[in-house]
Amino acid sequence: MTIVSRLLLVVFLMLAAASMAQAQAEITQAPSQAQINQTPGQAIPATKDQVQIYTPPQSQIIGRVSIPDEKAAVLIQPEGRVWRVFRTTTLRTVAGVSILGMFVLLALFYLIRGTIHIEGGRSGRRVLRFGSLDRFAHWMTAISFLVLALTGLIVTFGRPLLIPLVGLNAFAMVAENAKLAHNFFSAPLVLGIVLILVLWVRDNIPEKDDITWLRSFGGLFSKKSKPPEAGRFNAGQKGIFWGVVLGGGALAATGFMMLTPFAFTGILGMQIVHVIHGVLAALMIALIIAHIYIGSLGMEGAFEAMGSGEVDENWIKDHHHRWYKEQHAAKRAKSGSGFGQRPAE
Repeated sequence: MTIVSRLLLVVFLMLAAASMAQAQAEITQAPSQAQINQTPGQAIPATKDQVQIYTPPQSQIIGRVSIPDEKAAVLIQPEGRVWRVFRTTTLRTVAGVSILGMFVLLALFYLIRGTIHIEGGRSGRRVLRFGSLDRFAHWMTAISFLVLALTGLIVTFGRPLLIPLVGLNAFAMVAENAKLAHNFFSAPLVLGIVLILVLWVRDNIPEKDDITWLRSFGGLFSKKSKPPEAGRFNAGQKGIFWGVVLGGGALAATGFMMLTPFAFTGILGMQIVHVIHGVLAALMIALIIAHIYIGSLGMEGAFEAMGSGEVDENWIKDHHHRWYKEQHAAKRAKSGSGFGQRPAE
């Protein structure tokens, strides 16, 4: 082979190698370049919402994993989108309407009815209503529930309400502490519910007189009619009691399942548990707001029952006359003296 032929062969091989390298580069860069230069069409997604992974599939997309955590194989779960809408929209609506609606109703009730005063005024004689253990159980439950309600509302409404006010960093610190307090105060709440169940369940069994109380709603809406006679707890208080015991028990159960994720159920089950916990908590907050109102501003002398444990004799006659008579008769039969009376200090 002559020198010219060898030179031509070398040049040809160099040109062929350069051509192959250029073709390979075009193949590698083609998808990204085409993606940059393409214009949206019928078959090309224009936004992330049009990409297949963001459109709700008809069923779950589940792969296979070799690790024990089988839920890691779930790639797409359509119910998760429903839960996300509930958490970011529905729950806030339910909680907002329930809580703010209760405040509005109570404000209207106060404007129309005003404070329910003791008929005949105070007598100056005190009657023991609740002992120290009763009040301990009540206040432990009440304080724990208020802390849980406040921290739960921070978690639910914090992002849209607090971030614009305090910023991301401050909200992150508040939310973290709220979550820790929420978990910590769940224990005394459960203990308090168990205590009030043991202490008061006997006096909260529904009875025939409760129907009479419910028909007039305890005289709350009438300034002229006297409240019907009731035992230690009237029908309204029994409703609060069973609402706290059953509702609080359900909150405790669902909350425990959320504290131990996936120990009892899968992804869908955890989402359902959160729905139950959130809705029930919102309704219970509204119920307790009404209870706080009646026990303070709404009724004269009511707070004293859980404050000092003693109430005015005329108050107990107005609202729990049957129980007062029963206790008075039992005390008189036992010692020959009046029931738990002493002059006001």
